[in-house]
Amino acid sequence: MTHEAFMQEALDLAKQGQYTTLPNPMVGCVIVKNSQIIARGFHQKYGAPHAEVYALREAKSEAQGATAYITLEPCSHFGKTPPCADALIQAGISEVYIAMQDPNPLVAGRGIQKLQDAGINVNVGLLENEAKALNQVFCHYITHKTPYIVAKWAMSLDGQMITQAGDTKTLSSDKSLQDLHLLRQRLPAILIGSETARIDNPSLTARYEPVLHQPQRIVLNSKANLPKNLKLFDGSLPGKTWLICAEDAAPDYPSHTTEIIHCKTLKNQIDLPTLMQILGELQISGILVEGGRTVLNSFFQANLVNEVTTYITPWIIGNGLKKIRIPKLEDVKLNAVIKE
Repeated sequence: MTHEAFMQEALDLAKQGQYTTLPNPMVGCVIVKNSQIIARGFHQKYGAPHAEVYALREAKSEAQGATAYITLEPCSHFGKTPPCADALIQAGISEVYIAMQDPNPLVAGRGIQKLQDAGINVNVGLLENEAKALNQVFCHYITHKTPYIVAKWAMSLDGQMITQAGDTKTLSSDKSLQDLHLLRQRLPAILIGSETARIDNPSLTARYEPVLHQPQRIVLNSKANLPKNLKLFDGSLPGKTWLICAEDAAPDYPSHTTEIIHCKTLKNQIDLPTLMQILGELQISGILVEGGRTVLNSFFQANLVNEVTTYITPWIIGNGLKKIRIPKLEDVKLNAVIKE
């Protein structure tokens, strides 16, 4: 196998943690000796040992003189776990291939330097683009301190989101709904506006088994006047719904179902850039924005969208309903899922 093949194996391992590592990045590690993989590991869940630790445990004494392929620079500081760079050094690893440097200021080259100071040969940049794509949510959050935004909607071939005014019928198929519920698990939070909350009355939970992560529910409601009998405020749902309202609003919702977050408004609407700063401070690294149309347009107009996922049904509705307007697409990742 080539160096690229070993690193690709590590990247594939890392993906196994895509629903459980938040807010940590996904990381994979393989240990190679005599051109054979002798151990594998990946970061399995937040708070658990890192990928290198699992791989070194499997390799045991065979790690002495071996080569490690790691998708992200090993940590050099004490967090919830000890530094992985120290573990690699103590195990006697002789060479390390790292896909990308960690953008976290607590690491940011320090792990690489620690390995080099210990006499380990370090190579950085192998399949770097693939590694960055894998952890784009983490990288964005660490760099900007604001959530990575994925805008999602279903639409017809001519760009309509509903069949007629006031209609609540879904344009999504069973297959696209299953994909959506997996997408909900890959991001820390899900956000909608007050009209979607009133009209659709959604639960905003991931429901296709197995469910490994439930997103934080966030609703924009500047006047804090949503009906208390909506599903979002059902006490049986996991966690609390975060209700985002104006600074002068006086909400009255049960504290065991609802967390109130006050935010600055502009023209009676929640100021989204300010809200992103607030949510970043609350360690929300990524958000799936599901609508409705007004909220989606607001995120595009504020130039906050990083990625778009659209489910397209092979229908033409053609009734002149308003569409989503996307002003800038140069830096937005696009995904299209066609309904069968």
